[in-house]
Amino acid sequence: MDQLHRYQTHLVWTGNNGSGTDGYRNYERSYRLWVDNKPVIEGSSDPMFRGDREKYNPEDLLVAALSSCHMLSFLHVCVDAGVIVTEYFDDAEGFMHFDKKGGGRFTEVILRPRVTVLRDEMVDRIHELHQKASQNCFIANSVNFPVRHEPETRVAH
Repeated sequence: MDQLHRYQTHLVWTGNNGSGTDGYRNYERSYRLWVDNKPVIEGSSDPMFRGDREKYNPEDLLVAALSSCHMLSFLHVCVDAGVIVTEYFDDAEGFMHFDKKGGGRFTEVILRPRVTVLRDEMVDRIHELHQKASQNCFIANSVNFPVRHEPETRVAH
């Protein structure tokens, strides 16, 4: 049976410098984002859009969501397959295309997971397990652009 899960976030704009949005350069793009009982994320727009480079922007968070969802799905399918992962690290990268109207969209995200497994014989299954994890990832299944994988696998010593 299908199930519906609900996710609720809270966001407040913190960039009013006293005159609101009375001019493009007169306000900050800063915000606070949180989920009940979890730490606050300080956010802003990308520096290209007058944002604070020291804060997370929505584009960072989208790429991070895809990366973390894949990792969690991958670890799960590894358990089911009897593949023991001892380390996982990802250098994810997203690409956004801007159009002439001032809008844009993500065109691709590349995940580069570096996985360490316990034994040599586990390496053969990794490609298949990344594919299965990709099919199971809720976030990847929700975006309208490709999420590619360039994985590396090592054996623990």
